[in-house]
Amino acid sequence: MKAVVQHRYGGVEQLEVTDIAAPEAAAGEVLVRVRAAGIERGTVHLMTGLPLVGRAAFGLRRPRCPVPGRELAGVVTAVGEGVTRFAVGDEVMGVTAPVLKGGAGHGSLAELTRAVADGLVAKPAALSFAEAAAVPVSASTALQAVRDHGRVEAGQRVLVIGASGGVGSYAVQLATAFGAEVTGVSGPAKLELVRELGAVDVVDYTRGEPTGVFDVVLDLAGNRPVRRLRQLLTPTGTLVIVGGEGGGRWLGGIGRQVGLKLVAPFTHQRLVSMLAKENREDFQVLADLATQGAYRPAVERTFTLDESAKAIGHLQSGHARGKVVVLP
Repeated sequence: MKAVVQHRYGGVEQLEVTDIAAPEAAAGEVLVRVRAAGIERGTVHLMTGLPLVGRAAFGLRRPRCPVPGRELAGVVTAVGEGVTRFAVGDEVMGVTAPVLKGGAGHGSLAELTRAVADGLVAKPAALSFAEAAAVPVSASTALQAVRDHGRVEAGQRVLVIGASGGVGSYAVQLATAFGAEVTGVSGPAKLELVRELGAVDVVDYTRGEPTGVFDVVLDLAGNRPVRRLRQLLTPTGTLVIVGGEGGGRWLGGIGRQVGLKLVAPFTHQRLVSMLAKENREDFQVLADLATQGAYRPAVERTFTLDESAKAIGHLQSGHARGKVVVLP
């Protein structure tokens, strides 16, 4: 089968589309014919090996999983021992695992991939394969930020920084679905998209910083000082910093989250840093919300498998509006 393969950390020039042996499903796993693979920030970090702290889990000198990509939607072609939730022919969405039983994991940028059954749910009929592949990592991150950490409620004012990105496009829609009044921050070329997603107000960060007071601030992009973000909160408001871009080679944006934890005990504001934990329960919630029409994946562009390097480069450039998807 064809797959994207990466043998060393670096840029998109390290990615090669080549023929490799097809994987087999081990116990507790399923084999999926990939109809679509979402590209998210984690794919970029695993490609570059940055920040360096992440290599402790994913390979010190080179990627333990040579096939990149995590988000997927496709059709089950085989089930491993002990799998009862799925059968051959089922349409699914979810994630691959970077490390699986028997050694290195297997990514979604391939014609076939193996995935743990507990990392998949049935694809909702309301979503195409391309849309479904754009959901698992990015939308579950947004769901956890909005619902679990932000505790967004109806009537609240919510600021989403990075509103046009993969996670931000979902955060705007989910916060709106929960009844909040959302202001989105993005670049000038993406303001109309943010409005279409449900934001009642938009801020072009190239022309100035957001102003006003908010019940919840979701920081999904950039590396703004915590002090500045706190000034945008009510006295008992909540700041949620999700992941982090920029920063140094060792910690990247994680360093800012460490500082956040040092300040949090000494204020009435809730200061939260989070790393998403993908799980089947949240995937099912998102599948149900899609069926109800609560959100729609903002898929900007699709690429072929041979164009995977171009797809990842497009996301890496910061020009992507919403999600980027590869169709093997």
